Amino acid sequence: MTEQKAIEGCKRQDRISQKYLFDTYSDGMLMVCLRYVKNLPDAEELMLNGFYSFFKSIDRFVYNDKGSIGAWLKKIMVNECLMFLRKKNELRMVDEGHAEEIGVDGDLSKINAREIFQLVMTLPSGYRTVFNLFCLEEYTHKEIAKMLGITEGTSKSQLNKARLMLQKMLKEKQIVL
Repeated sequence: MTEQKAIEGCKRQDRISQKYLFDTYSDGMLMVCLRYVKNLPDAEELMLNGFYSFFKSIDRFVYNDKGSIGAWLKKIMVNECLMFLRKKNELRMVDEGHAEEIGVDGDLSKINAREIFQLVMTLPSGYRTVFNLFCLEEYTHKEIAKMLGITEGTSKSQLNKARLMLQKMLKEKQIVL
């Protein structure tokens, strides 16, 4: 089944088409959710809520190309996670004004993706959320500020603190940047 046919099927509420898209994207969307919440059961629930929202609003979705489904699902998942973090009051940020960007130079080939993921998961939720939104989802500080109800300066500050903390953790693992 092609993705375009699956979308057409989902618009008709065809369960086979829904299962096809769920099976195709669920692992990746679970990883998106895990970047924001540390707890696997919460991440699974958020992913399922995201798919529910996706299927519920499928009539508004316009299939453009192969990447369009994943992009839309990812946006839904991020929004689900942010709503969850707000509801749990886990987005704690300190407004310290504008912070300077800190560049990260060095050889990250000494560390694998799993180790980097584990380090990011140990960041405080505010740092982790801004880091994920900026570095992985590629939102601007202005967009992040609007999404989280903070200032751009707070977004920059949280990102810089996240980077500094990650650099410190990497140095402790003897990975020099």
